[in-house]
Amino acid sequence: MLDDPLALARLQFAFTAATHYMFVALTLGLAPYILFNQLAAVRKRDEARMRAVRFWGGLYVVNYAMGVLSGLVMELQLALNWSGLSGMFGYAFGAPLAVETMGAFFVESTFLGLWIFGWDRMGRWAHWACFLVVTATAYASAYWVLVANGFLKWPAGFRIEDGTAVLDSPWALMGNPSALLAFAHVATSALLVGAAVIGAVSASHLRRGHDPDRMFHRGVRHAVAIMLVAVFPVVAFGGTQFAMIGQDPPTSGATYTAEEIAAIEAAASPAVEAVGRIGGDVVMMTSWLLITLVAGTGALVWLVRRLDRWRWFHWVLIALPALPYLASIGGWTFRETMRQPWVVRHHLTTADAMTDLSPAMAVASFAFFTAAFTALAAVTFWLLVRFARRGPEGGPLAPAPAGPDREGGEPVPARTL
Repeated sequence: MLDDPLALARLQFAFTAATHYMFVALTLGLAPYILFNQLAAVRKRDEARMRAVRFWGGLYVVNYAMGVLSGLVMELQLALNWSGLSGMFGYAFGAPLAVETMGAFFVESTFLGLWIFGWDRMGRWAHWACFLVVTATAYASAYWVLVANGFLKWPAGFRIEDGTAVLDSPWALMGNPSALLAFAHVATSALLVGAAVIGAVSASHLRRGHDPDRMFHRGVRHAVAIMLVAVFPVVAFGGTQFAMIGQDPPTSGATYTAEEIAAIEAAASPAVEAVGRIGGDVVMMTSWLLITLVAGTGALVWLVRRLDRWRWFHWVLIALPALPYLASIGGWTFRETMRQPWVVRHHLTTADAMTDLSPAMAVASFAFFTAAFTALAAVTFWLLVRFARRGPEGGPLAPAPAGPDREGGEPVPARTL
């Protein structure tokens, strides 16, 4: 493999994309939970619930920051290793990514900054509205990324002029069925990721007998409820995508004839791709079945009022986050290997999309990006576990303890809602 730049570039992109998605999935999974908990806290002027919002929000901020870093590095390797894609399809494939970048790095980051630094500095409803914008733009960013990815699988809304794709129907691009189905699937599967993390953290604290304001008592119940709501839509939206397998995209034949397409696909290595598809499908479906089993068991434990007492089930919840992550990576592997040997189906092969790299350059790129993403993943995991174990008193957004006023008199109490 070391003397095959294409194999190294593909493996590098698979690793970086899977790692980046781990951050994205948790961002999408935690955001609605924080949003609705803060809404309840604001409506009821509930300080206990607001402390819980600060705790979960602290984990969100750590994960979001690392997601931004990994996204930047991933964009860099996409430009370096796959210049053929941007050269031919930059105007079409790059358009939704440009919109996503503007939303994520300007709107979302700006309002997240206002939310982080706006505690006790703005009205409670204005502060909540900031996170409403953060949540909306997070899901909008996911949509635009999937529009770009859906274009690769189901290219539509463009024409070829002098060997370059020119976008002529933004509506066909934005309404791409591959993108819309994938977005629904990703949005619901991210809820499972968020529920699993909330359940694991809450169960860990309950096992230790640490439950200030009963926030982890609520957390474990919320986690089970979210899993029960999301687990079947996930498989429903995923299953509907199978209907597109084997169908030709609407622009098939614009770049290659049917005979040339058949010859390119016959010359590929179907056995290798088949292993990836089967492996991804098995991992995805097995993980989903186990999540369904845990959700159903959690519902029964809830009915007998033992969710916050049965330690054996707490251990199950602590181990649970591995399953939705495995399911997500397995599903992504299945989706992407179905597209091979094409980067843009029936228009641009993976080999032609790759930058002309020597074996030495490919090895150096693979080593650098693998090391960078491994470090990001390790640091993020360490920080999340560290702050999760500290609880609401030691999180990144924990309020500063009350201290003496400037004249050395009585302690100044923390502001309330």
